[in-house]
Amino acid sequence: MTNQEKLYHFVGIKGSGMSSLALVLHEEGLNVQGSDIEKYFFTQRDLEKANITILPFSADNIKPGMTVIAGNAFPDTHEEIQRAKELGLEVIRYHDFIGDFIQNYTSIAVTGSHGKTSTTGLLSHVLTGVRPTSYLIGDGTGHGDPRAEFFAFEACEYRRHFLAYSPDYVIMTNIDFDHPDYYTSIEDVHNAFQTMARQVKKAIFAYGDDEYLRKLEADVPIYYYGISENDDIQARNIERTTTGSAFDVYHEDEFIGHFVVPAFGKHNILNALSVIAVAYFEDLDLKEVSEEMLTFPGVKRRFSEKIVSDMTIVDDYAHHPAEIRATIDGARQKYPDKEIIAVFQPHTFTRTIALMDEFAEALDLADRVYLCDIFGSAREKQGDVKIEDLGEKVQKGGQVLKENNVSPLLDYHDAVVIFMGAGDVQKFEQAYEKLLSNTTRNVL
Repeated sequence: MTNQEKLYHFVGIKGSGMSSLALVLHEEGLNVQGSDIEKYFFTQRDLEKANITILPFSADNIKPGMTVIAGNAFPDTHEEIQRAKELGLEVIRYHDFIGDFIQNYTSIAVTGSHGKTSTTGLLSHVLTGVRPTSYLIGDGTGHGDPRAEFFAFEACEYRRHFLAYSPDYVIMTNIDFDHPDYYTSIEDVHNAFQTMARQVKKAIFAYGDDEYLRKLEADVPIYYYGISENDDIQARNIERTTTGSAFDVYHEDEFIGHFVVPAFGKHNILNALSVIAVAYFEDLDLKEVSEEMLTFPGVKRRFSEKIVSDMTIVDDYAHHPAEIRATIDGARQKYPDKEIIAVFQPHTFTRTIALMDEFAEALDLADRVYLCDIFGSAREKQGDVKIEDLGEKVQKGGQVLKENNVSPLLDYHDAVVIFMGAGDVQKFEQAYEKLLSNTTRNVL
């Protein structure tokens, strides 16, 4: 049986990484289907547009001859995985499949505690405009090109899954303490990245101001990017305006080019620098790279904006203090004269406990703060912390919103409301939008 004839079945196809990979294989001409729970997830829209079959979980979905790709969230006791093993089928975990798949390309992994999805999105957009490229982004976006020379993909450090990969290049955006349900300390996180660094084949591009990235040792060159004099790839003459950021890029003291990104916040300048570094060392046309950057539309749930009535509403995936800081920084750049209201839903009890003080400090960069109940996960349904505990530490408010009563947000006019979280914070956003629309109609 050839790869074109084989059927690849995805257990948990609506997962952000899984849906992306399913799209890549489908667009490269392979037969793909998958299964998941019946609840709607935003990732399934692109699968539906591609006419990829999505089935409810059932052992009956598994047939002889399939290759089964299993999402990391599902244990070996899952009914479909058990049936696959009973039939003697090949069952491959998501990250292991990618580890084999990338060997056919010049591969660029993007990893780090924060910024992976935005950076992978920009890298994929730029490379696709310059050379045939397949890519896998953590927001559920995937693209496969049968002619692809490059493969750009997001590599998650959770449970050390990224150690299944030996890419040609890796971008490392930062090392921070996160996933406290798995990692024991910042040193434990650094250890994982250090192991990853030893697996890279050609070069590493790492953020120069990160003290833990500066400690890395590798068998390939490490090029540091940033805005400091000791960085190998530097952004100089930075201009941040309400339309984006512009800067000159130098490799040591050699001028590489002038670049403009239609994005906001220092973190997006750094993301762009890492992409420029990859292009520079792969000898790509940097003029083409700069032109592609101008048209980058962003990725899903990263500073996604809409206007309702007189309010600017932003949806963002930020769920760590560093990400909250970056999102608010971007909002301040784009809307310097508007009041910034943060609505935050913590994701997992362990993270909320471990980073309680840091969350409060980051949220207080907004003008006003509202909170939503903690969103658990499949791994932890409850914990020893309440949302009110975080609210007591927030100086700029900290009132808890309920989905059926977001009316306190009606106190603001001509302002920016940022809904942040990795759970289901969108339901609070949708309730607010509906309330805002109804209030506007009643006034008229």
